[in-house]
Amino acid sequence: MVTIYRANGLSVVIFTDDHEPAHVHVFGDGKVKINLIGPDGVPELIWADGMKRSDVRRAVQIVNERQQQFLGRWRAIHG
Repeated sequence: MVTIYRANGLSVVIFTDDHEPAHVHVFGDGKVKINLIGPDGVPELIWADGMKRSDVRRAVQIVNERQQQFLGRWRAIHG
């Protein structure tokens, strides 16, 4: 597991033994999984577990704002 970003009590991670499609996990009080490229080309929330809606929105916003950076990290880790 590689933490690629931290802000506002949230940590964005990529698991080194994970699978396609390119995605990140965001941990805070709960957790979410976000695909980095959804069907319309922007990040897409896959699921949320135990995270407040406001934190889910913040997590999605962080991934939207840093999509290209996070994709670069995914590719560096997974090829």
